Amino acid sequence: MKLILSTHALKRMFERSISVAEVRAVLESGEVIASYPDDQPLPSALWFGVPSGLPLHVVAAKADNDEQVVITVYRPDPALWEANVTRRTP
Repeated sequence: MKLILSTHALKRMFERSISVAEVRAVLESGEVIASYPDDQPLPSALWFGVPSGLPLHVVAAKADNDEQVVITVYRPDPALWEANVTRRTP
């Protein structure tokens, strides 16, 4: 899979000490927890995974068969997400 990292994603990865390897691991073996089919210019999805033992969310859009455009990445805030960090708290 080819990753295309947006400027925003790169900035957030640097600020949050998140590696390209962690992002790749989430996109290769994580799970989609939300889909955004109306996003423009490409539909996107929120992925969840636990690379390196820490929960990670990645928002990415599939550009073609082998490309994922990474829009942003972050560690989910436990105050905003349920214990399994796949659903927001009510």
